Amino acid sequence: MKTISPEIQNLSIKSLESTFNKLSNAYKSMAEKGSNITLVEKRRNAVKIGAASLKSTWKGEDFWYDVTTVLTSKAVLQSIVPSIEKQIEKAKEGSSQKTLNERRILALKLAIESLEERLI
Repeated sequence: MKTISPEIQNLSIKSLESTFNKLSNAYKSMAEKGSNITLVEKRRNAVKIGAASLKSTWKGEDFWYDVTTVLTSKAVLQSIVPSIEKQIEKAKEGSSQKTLNERRILALKLAIESLEERLI
């Protein structure tokens, strides 16, 4: 994996943790309402595994997921990217939403790269 500054590393991990928390809240809310939670659950798990991969790569934390789980997580994260890119295009320049999504997209792409390297 290419060299990433400590600042970007921390922002990326925080972004994925924030995304995980949002998805966890959505999961809980949807489950209480009896809504279909399959997609939210897949995304939540993929973000968690992506964050774990980055923490393992950059912070030396344990990473114990198997190849099948890594492949699935990578695919789910890749499927999220286009919708966030569309949100970035629609957001006003300099808005907090645009900044948030730019950080999120970078974090997702770094997580995808980190997961890809585990498959080599």
